[in-house]
Amino acid sequence: MAPAPLHLRWLLEQIMANILSLDQLRTERESLRRLGRRVVFTNGCFDLIHPGHVRYLQEARRLGDALIVALNSDRSVRELKGEKRPILNQNERSEVMAALNCVDYVTIFDEPTPREIIAALLPDVLVKGGDWGLDRIVGRDEVEAAGGEVLSLAFIEGCSTTDLIDRIVRLNCHGDTETQKRREEGMERAHG
Repeated sequence: MAPAPLHLRWLLEQIMANILSLDQLRTERESLRRLGRRVVFTNGCFDLIHPGHVRYLQEARRLGDALIVALNSDRSVRELKGEKRPILNQNERSEVMAALNCVDYVTIFDEPTPREIIAALLPDVLVKGGDWGLDRIVGRDEVEAAGGEVLSLAFIEGCSTTDLIDRIVRLNCHGDTETQKRREEGMERAHG
């Protein structure tokens, strides 16, 4: 396999440079604080990126100057979602997330909750999706005690990874006649 063209390697390096350890992120957060930049933080599994995720992340980014996304590790996704998840591993999910223009930094956490990261970074704004009530948002006490705000952004109905997986299964595994017909027509053309 030939190496990727130089411009693609450069792009991938730029994307990967935004995936940071907690220590690197602490240093970056301090730089942003000194510059007076407003930092927004969110976290989640973000297993299969869909329009609901993109809209949510764009809205979160509009609340500040930089958006940090903490991704659950593969182990913690399995604990939360079951043994068949994640679909994409943590390296794939972090690469996809870091490639989004609205996301400035990505980190991965293995703990059951992001409380340790939130307490270390003390973002100016902590956000979660509307399926999280303010009273359930981990890190709320720490952020509010430091003078930050905590928000629950609108949830977009019908846009969830579980819905997307169910749709894929329905279309491909349960005899969807239109999909099956297209598949058969394609096979006939290929063999015919």
